[in-house]
Amino acid sequence: MSQQLPTPAGTPHFHYQEGTLFAEGVSLETLARELGTPLYVYSRAALKAAWQSYQDAINGHNVLVCYGMKANSNLAVLNEFAKLGSGFDIVSGGELARALKAGAQAGKIVFSGVGKQDWEIEAALEANIKCFNVESVAELERISEIASRLGKTAPVSLRVNPDVDAKTHPYISTGLKENKFGIEINTAPAAYQKAVSLPGIKIVGVDCHIGSQITEVSPYLDALDKLLNLLDLLALQGVQIEHLDIGGGLGIRYTDEIPLNPKELLDPVLAKLEQRGFSHLQLVLEPGRSLVGNAGVLLTRVQYLKHAEARNFAIVDAAMTDLMRPALYDAYHGLLAVKPRNETGALYDIVGPVCESADWLAKQREIAVQQDDILALESAGAYAFVMASQYNTRPRAAEVMVDGDQFHIIRQREKLEDLFEGEQILP
Repeated sequence: MSQQLPTPAGTPHFHYQEGTLFAEGVSLETLARELGTPLYVYSRAALKAAWQSYQDAINGHNVLVCYGMKANSNLAVLNEFAKLGSGFDIVSGGELARALKAGAQAGKIVFSGVGKQDWEIEAALEANIKCFNVESVAELERISEIASRLGKTAPVSLRVNPDVDAKTHPYISTGLKENKFGIEINTAPAAYQKAVSLPGIKIVGVDCHIGSQITEVSPYLDALDKLLNLLDLLALQGVQIEHLDIGGGLGIRYTDEIPLNPKELLDPVLAKLEQRGFSHLQLVLEPGRSLVGNAGVLLTRVQYLKHAEARNFAIVDAAMTDLMRPALYDAYHGLLAVKPRNETGALYDIVGPVCESADWLAKQREIAVQQDDILALESAGAYAFVMASQYNTRPRAAEVMVDGDQFHIIRQREKLEDLFEGEQILP
């Protein structure tokens, strides 16, 4: 083709080849034709490359990467990271079950989340996870009660809220005192003393997570200074700590962001731990989006073009039920034609078939498009399928993993009858 083709965001594993968008060695046009749309497509090589960027940054230091699996919890994705040696950051009993089924080592699982239920705590204790990231004194007391009843000792790390602005979207900022997450850092020493007094509790760490899609190192270092001051106080109180968990949150490129490389984060963090006398502690990270976000795209087919006085609309078969982030966060996802047309484009809103005005995937994008064209929404490896719903009785899409010139269906497309299973009409 004679026109300049766009450059896919974030990873070289999605690229144009002879005028068609490929994932590694597989044509996305072929996948859409054979498997239908909407369709989530992931690159195995992109997952491995993202993981390796963390290993290169760790460079032999005592650092445990616990993949934040809420970003993408497909068993095939989890199994890839488990085989690479990853730990897992979970936020539910369901995620615990998924991680274990995918081959995770329970001793590398940390359990976060503000609302752990009794059965979830029991399951985690029975599995012998690495630790609970405890988010309130009430939760600490509940874990103590359950552990004592089961004759277990619960390893705990208190998640402290450092009141640091992560400079990200307010919906994904978690380290401000107005947020629901964690224990205020000024009350943390008292909470640790409470933990010392409780039966069935073993203190193993300090935890902090300030938000997601962070593209600057300064918020991490601001939080780390507060965490290290807390560690000094805990040492004076005789509280022994084995690890420091600074969370995840490294951003990815959606449009023109310049994301941090893991090395740009870890170098100053490790240096500060050395300076402050805490280099003996294991450092725990909880990356999610940065491991999977740009390893996936969402393919969708144009159903109709609608030209109105105020806007042009490309109505596609994907919807907010397949990619919630634009409706939820006003988020931007790159848009690519799988086979770009060599003609002048126009501005279109890319919208779905769901009966909500919020059902849009991209707004005012210049693109040359015709009915039945296949489009790819970028950066759909994170917070895409995991947030999908069956609203409007829409079956959830299939997930596919590309591996070189091969592909594997890693989750079948739902059938209509799957949506009715478990429902019953009254007699």
